[in-house]
Amino acid sequence: MKRKKIALAVAILSLSMLLTACGNKKDVTDYSKTENWMNLPTTTDKEVDVFYLYPTTYSPADQTNPSISTIDDAGMVQNAKIAYGRQATAFETVGNIYAPYYRQDNLSPVDREETIAGIPTTDATAAFDYYIKHYNNGRPFILVGHSQGADVMSNLLSGYLKDHPDVYKRMVVAYVIGFTVTNDYLTANPHLKFAEGPDDTGVIVSYNTEAETVLPPGNPVVTEGALVINPINWKRDETLATAAENLGSIALNRDGSAVLNAEGKIEPVMNFADAQINLAKGVLICSTANVDLLSPGSATFGKGVYHTFDYPFYYFNLRENAENRTNKYFEINGTK
Repeated sequence: MKRKKIALAVAILSLSMLLTACGNKKDVTDYSKTENWMNLPTTTDKEVDVFYLYPTTYSPADQTNPSISTIDDAGMVQNAKIAYGRQATAFETVGNIYAPYYRQDNLSPVDREETIAGIPTTDATAAFDYYIKHYNNGRPFILVGHSQGADVMSNLLSGYLKDHPDVYKRMVVAYVIGFTVTNDYLTANPHLKFAEGPDDTGVIVSYNTEAETVLPPGNPVVTEGALVINPINWKRDETLATAAENLGSIALNRDGSAVLNAEGKIEPVMNFADAQINLAKGVLICSTANVDLLSPGSATFGKGVYHTFDYPFYYFNLRENAENRTNKYFEINGTK
């Protein structure tokens, strides 16, 4: 999957003009309707918000179905809720979570980046714009996305947040995980910067998790020049972070949902996943998981790609990091 972010600048600019103009907003989902949101907080008791975009959850029964889902596709909705449970919930102790439904691409083999820069990004940008204008009330926010959601999030960062620097300055951190962020992308978007450690704010966090060996067809979400940060030790070099240093992974059921205890809560699985950056590959290596059990391979991802586990392996590390960066943000900018 060839990354074409620079070539998408015109499309993103056109999208921004579409959403900021007073003209026709045809084919943009209406986010004033609560049914177009997977999660809206009933109370806003936290000083920070979280805006979450789920990974690819649209999988039509056959190829006669459209490559782009409807906003209420039953399969997409059900699977989006499952993804929310293993990803977005990591941040429920940190912020008020806002999670829109958005129309998705069904892994189009041709011009995928252009496709995602279309309807999926249009929806997500409209949702974020509505959130900022009607729900946010000036609070700092954290962006969280995975896979297609992270791809769309990268367009949101390079489009809407570039055009709205007053909004961008309230961004605590953007977790753009399960997708590639490169220096070329940052060069094309000099308002953005990649995380260098556990404490910096207004930055992007990104990584893609793999086993030590990956078989064909490989990992389609990793492209040349991928930037990585280790979610256990928050270093950019190849220093190993052992499984003992991990604050806690989570277990998944067969359907991808998070395993809950008798009280309906997610418990940490300790000493499970280590993490070490491979700079040459631009990926995060986990050497301690059972690859035959957790990543046997598929037509899309080769054996050894831990794409589904990008968040579950490091769930409690991401929670602690979001809390830490939030505290740092308030230390720098003061409380509300």
